[in-house]
Amino acid sequence: MEPRLSLVTLGVADVARARAFYEKLGFAASGAGNESVAFFPAGGVVLALYGRKSLAQDAGIADSAQGFCGVSLAHNVSSEAEVDAVLREAAAAGGRLIKSGHKVFWGGYIGYFADPDGHLWEIAHNPDFPLDAEGHIELPPPKVT
Repeated sequence: MEPRLSLVTLGVADVARARAFYEKLGFAASGAGNESVAFFPAGGVVLALYGRKSLAQDAGIADSAQGFCGVSLAHNVSSEAEVDAVLREAAAAGGRLIKSGHKVFWGGYIGYFADPDGHLWEIAHNPDFPLDAEGHIELPPPKVT
């Protein structure tokens, strides 16, 4: 498999409500969506919103209770001040602040919010992962062994 991520699909209780939340954060919905699904370009990846029950049915699994599922989405920014600004923006749009911006042991600065469906977002400034002109992380090259 080619190491590439094309879409991240979030199962949501109400597609219209979730779409409105993400639009308040600056995401611009594609015309490819409809009342059942929304697609947003997200820096080379597509963020999709789809009904939670329909997503579970599509995968052939039971819809389990909401809560922490071991996954977070991340949005990296260029400064600590930007972390705090994005967290405020998310809260103003209807998100729930989970953890305020704070310094972390590895030298960065992070905070967390949850969208209206509880999907966890980490907002991070990592001085070891600079952002290019398009806002993409520039990872160090692989280590030679």
